[in-house]
Amino acid sequence: MPPSLKKFLEAPGTHLAARILICSAFLVSGLQKATHFEAAVAETQALGLPLPTLATVATITVQLLGSLSVIVGWWSWIGSLALAGFTLAATLIAHAFWAAAPGEQAHQLATFLEHMGLIGAFILIAVASGTSAGGEAARG
Repeated sequence: MPPSLKKFLEAPGTHLAARILICSAFLVSGLQKATHFEAAVAETQALGLPLPTLATVATITVQLLGSLSVIVGWWSWIGSLALAGFTLAATLIAHAFWAAAPGEQAHQLATFLEHMGLIGAFILIAVASGTSAGGEAARG
């Protein structure tokens, strides 16, 4: 790897930017659900989940606290694993490509696989936060 690229990739600002990018959809979704709570509960109810109000509160909590944990690097292994678990559950519920109509299967499969990629990224964050020299805060 060229030294200049290595320096860029190891810079604290690069780590922070990467964490923000990985969490951006969850942070925005959590904020939107919190500020439009009734619509978020209706969306949860439409998915057929039991106790939609409680499920919505849990979703908002995981999305916001998990994202903030990963972004600031404080207990990010817990935040990233919570977001990975949430993403897995949400993907299985909302993007079941195997049960989709034939015309919708390709789209649902692509979305499913994109979410699996995010789960992989969150697992990598958990691994890195538990093995980083100097602790999580040093990584930015």
